[in-house]
Amino acid sequence: MRYNSGVEQVHHIVAPPFASKMRLEDYLLGHFATVSKMYLREQVKLGRCEVNGRHENIGYRLRPQDFIEIIVDDERGTAMRREAIELDILHEDHDLIVVVKPAGMLMHPSHREQSGTLLNGLAHHLNQDATTAERPGLPHRLDKQTSGIVVVAKNARAHRIISSQFLKKQVTKRYLALVDGIVEQSEGVIEAPIGRYDELKHWSVKSDGKHATTNYWRRNAGILPARADRKFTLLELEPVTGRTNQLRIHCEHIGHPIVGDLSRGGIEHTRLCLHAFKLGLRHPTTGEQMEFVREVEF
Repeated sequence: MRYNSGVEQVHHIVAPPFASKMRLEDYLLGHFATVSKMYLREQVKLGRCEVNGRHENIGYRLRPQDFIEIIVDDERGTAMRREAIELDILHEDHDLIVVVKPAGMLMHPSHREQSGTLLNGLAHHLNQDATTAERPGLPHRLDKQTSGIVVVAKNARAHRIISSQFLKKQVTKRYLALVDGIVEQSEGVIEAPIGRYDELKHWSVKSDGKHATTNYWRRNAGILPARADRKFTLLELEPVTGRTNQLRIHCEHIGHPIVGDLSRGGIEHTRLCLHAFKLGLRHPTTGEQMEFVREVEF
């Protein structure tokens, strides 16, 4: 692709697993979180974005490892609304920031919600000096209703290296889930393929779906004081694979849906009881192994 010298740069991106089935536009909005939506759309329409060497439209559905090349003006004015949102920061340095996302918060703005997201808060936190233009990048994400630890890259190099770690499964990820009923085994492995039922627009266990594996360990089991009529189990979960809604689907599959997951048989609660409590990765510059832990009470 031809591009002008100066502030424009060609960005090379390998689509991560979580981007599977995402529209190209939605992924680009998350990746270039503080760049104008209209500007990104225009770049795609003008043929200044290629996927696997071909020009695609903004509605193209991504597949993991799709190779994206897009020309972006890194000095383009931001369209991201900077909001003074209180952030629970576990670590911050020149390359990255590690935060705990609360349940009910989107990672980045969407068509329906333009404010109140994690990236709105990060845009404010990283750019309180009017002369700065830090652009947070998301190597991974959590669903809106899931709480927990998220690492955010503060520059393109860090984003590329951390994304590669996620792609190569070099990152440690552990979750806590409060599930309905008593899980008898102290530990186990759930293996069930996951696919999408197009007619229902729903992801679930599907015979011709993609292989999916989850390891689990029972933390404790019993009766919650607030729900004396029901028994629950607190599980520690490790998603060996990274399929869409994998942990929620696998818990439902073994007959123990996550509390608060109404769409999959879970009982009503104040929140979805799923929390990413541990994250381990190598620092993109020093190579140091880093591990972050934040427990939760549901």
